[in-house]
Amino acid sequence: MNRLFESLLELIRRTSTVIPDDVHRAILASLEQEKKGTIAANAMQIIDQNIALARNKSQPICQDTGSIIFYVEAPASLDQIAFEEQAREAVKTATKKGYLRQNSVDSITGKNDGTNLGPGSPTVHFHQHRSPEISVRLVLKGGGCENVGAQYSLPNEKLKANRDLDGCRKAILDAVLQAQGKGCGPGILGVCIGGDRATGYEHSKQQLLRSLDDQNPNPELATLEKDIVETANKLGIGPMGFGGKTTLLGTKIGVLNRLPASYFVSVSYMCWAYRRQGMVLDAEGAVQKWLY
Repeated sequence: MNRLFESLLELIRRTSTVIPDDVHRAILASLEQEKKGTIAANAMQIIDQNIALARNKSQPICQDTGSIIFYVEAPASLDQIAFEEQAREAVKTATKKGYLRQNSVDSITGKNDGTNLGPGSPTVHFHQHRSPEISVRLVLKGGGCENVGAQYSLPNEKLKANRDLDGCRKAILDAVLQAQGKGCGPGILGVCIGGDRATGYEHSKQQLLRSLDDQNPNPELATLEKDIVETANKLGIGPMGFGGKTTLLGTKIGVLNRLPASYFVSVSYMCWAYRRQGMVLDAEGAVQKWLY
């Protein structure tokens, strides 16, 4: 068993079974804000118990272990074909071991071969950089939260949303309102302003790689991120849609250039089971450090 395979297998195990510290801190803080004895508080308590059970038993946090999305930053010397082969083998083994559910089906026939392998599963995004290190991040994104993602084309007459940050705010908050509790809230939003329909959604998912407690380097976007969370948490939707003060745990917003004819706002919704982990590898594929 080579080191890269071992590292990828451990990355999958940790991502599926252990909530990152920044997310757990946000969940615990939200639990303290909910009124004791309410359905919202009970829901948050169950979420916290679920997190502990998954960690202690090394079992998936959720029965839907989600779409398997790798983000790899590496020098030009990396053999991307060999890397993806090892990633696929790690996914197959992780599925056999129960770290991943048998969760990927043929879209035409509906058949499930039990391996989690197939077109688009896993998805591996490669990006070259000049550093000698290899960094690998993994997101496991469940179907429930993926279903309530949304994309808006501005201006939007119904929302009275123009092509400006206030219009973006209205679109993002509408996505939260439409989701209600269906995305397994409290949720985290990854947002992209601009791009085309495909790149906008992809960049919105990349925002979910950020830590919840980071700060957007763009002051206007930092203000908007904070405002979206504060406003959403006053809507009364709450955990799982049961009411309460915790509708969102965070919002992360990125920007891409756009064509003058288009103005898209793409919203990717992540459930409370915010399965995101990453590692830095040496040239042999051994883990040097964990990123979250």
